[in-house]
Amino acid sequence: MADTKTQSRGLFTRFLDTVEWLGNLLPHPVTLFAVLATGMVFLSGFFGAIGLSVEDPRPGNEGIMIEAVSLLNAEGVRMILGGLVDNFVNFAPLGVVLVAMLGVGVAEKSGLLSAMVRGIVLNAPKHVVTFAIVFAGVISNTASEMGYVVLVPLAGAIFLALGRHPLAGMAAAFAGVSGGYSANLLIGTVDPLLAGITQEAARLIDPSYSVYATANWYFMIVSTFLITLIGGLVTIYVVEPKLGAYDSSNADASILDDRAMEPLTADEKRGLIRAGITALGIFALIAFMAYPETGILRDPDTASPRPFFQSIVAWIFIFFLATGFAYGKTVGTMKNDRDMIDGMASAIATLSLYVTLVFFAAQFVAFFGWSNLGVITAVLGADFLQSVGLTGPIVFVFFILMCAGVNLMLGSASAQWAVTAPIFVPMLMLIGYAPELIQAAYRIGDSTTNIITPMMSYFGLILAWAARYNKNMGIGTLIATMLPYSMFFLLFWTILFYLWVFVGGYPVGPDAPTYYSLG
Repeated sequence: MADTKTQSRGLFTRFLDTVEWLGNLLPHPVTLFAVLATGMVFLSGFFGAIGLSVEDPRPGNEGIMIEAVSLLNAEGVRMILGGLVDNFVNFAPLGVVLVAMLGVGVAEKSGLLSAMVRGIVLNAPKHVVTFAIVFAGVISNTASEMGYVVLVPLAGAIFLALGRHPLAGMAAAFAGVSGGYSANLLIGTVDPLLAGITQEAARLIDPSYSVYATANWYFMIVSTFLITLIGGLVTIYVVEPKLGAYDSSNADASILDDRAMEPLTADEKRGLIRAGITALGIFALIAFMAYPETGILRDPDTASPRPFFQSIVAWIFIFFLATGFAYGKTVGTMKNDRDMIDGMASAIATLSLYVTLVFFAAQFVAFFGWSNLGVITAVLGADFLQSVGLTGPIVFVFFILMCAGVNLMLGSASAQWAVTAPIFVPMLMLIGYAPELIQAAYRIGDSTTNIITPMMSYFGLILAWAARYNKNMGIGTLIATMLPYSMFFLLFWTILFYLWVFVGGYPVGPDAPTYYSLG
């Protein structure tokens, strides 16, 4: 029996080593998109030369062929050089993320987001503190850096103070922040980012299609409670028993002295109250403008709330700007407009790598569209799915698993979706599913394996935090600790998706259809 267990551990260790080795072979995401964009030019030249084409499946276009367009000629070079700037500045995710982050930067700089997390976790009864940590992690991913930098180490210290294994507390927080990245009660900065990429991909089939930041909001809300429940139960019944009693002999001596968690001060509590009042005022203003049929955030002709959904990024900016300043003014972290501007500037500074990545991602997406290879791939893929009879809801199980697997090698949500969306959004649209639904399914696969891939940008930071409690902590240990969360999240989140959409018949978000018809 002992030999069998040893062999199993050896196989699993070799599997983890293989995953790490394969992941390390991938270039930097910026380099990856530069290579993909360049490769797309050469692919277009090849398929253009051999005359690759498919029949246009859209109604009214019967008999019209969609042909591969070569970018590897004089006309293609002119298009590439002439469109370089427009591709970048017109890339939908760029502007919406920059605007949303201006407001989030004020809330983060003022200390509001950190105080909210501490208030949720430290005020929770001891018997529900595990669930409170996971829940706080999910909520904190509105501004992801805050969750990784503040909540994960805080959760370890809380568990240590309670006499529990600190790595279990950190695992619970990490599971909420990153494993539950696509669950939330609020619309965060990732929502307009992904919606913009989805919209770009959908327009390969339907040039007028619009996807809003709220596209998955309903499903995100119900997912928050699922992730909190599963994350808490896995921590209590799987992770903590596996870790056993905590041995502090390998810990950093300084971390053991930091057991006292500072509660919220009186000023911080007043700040949260004023921020809450400000939030209620904003919600009341939104209700006044969007709820009545004659409200200014409704379409004057149809009374549709579409104008509200189109303005959701502006409301994200206003919400965090106003509540952040109200909190900061109360606690003294923000005194005037200069402090607000510093908060905005610091948030934009953190996006320098993202802006660089977007430049190359935008070129890749544009080249994919210009060459017609995106539409051709989608049509061929849709034809294949129809030929094998894989057009029902079961197709999303394979799609989610595929996204989960790709995420092991390409840990950035925006980078992965920018690569896969131009292929799978049009493909699944052609067999009858709406882009909003496809995006929701993608987000399940992407989130559930965030916590077990070294390619995730904050994985190294989490490993560094964990090493303070165990100097012998390695990548394999961290992945093995987080793997149960990944497995249970993937299983139960996929089941929830199927029950919510295909059994209950509920939409994944406001004004978000489940099915799409070419007609």
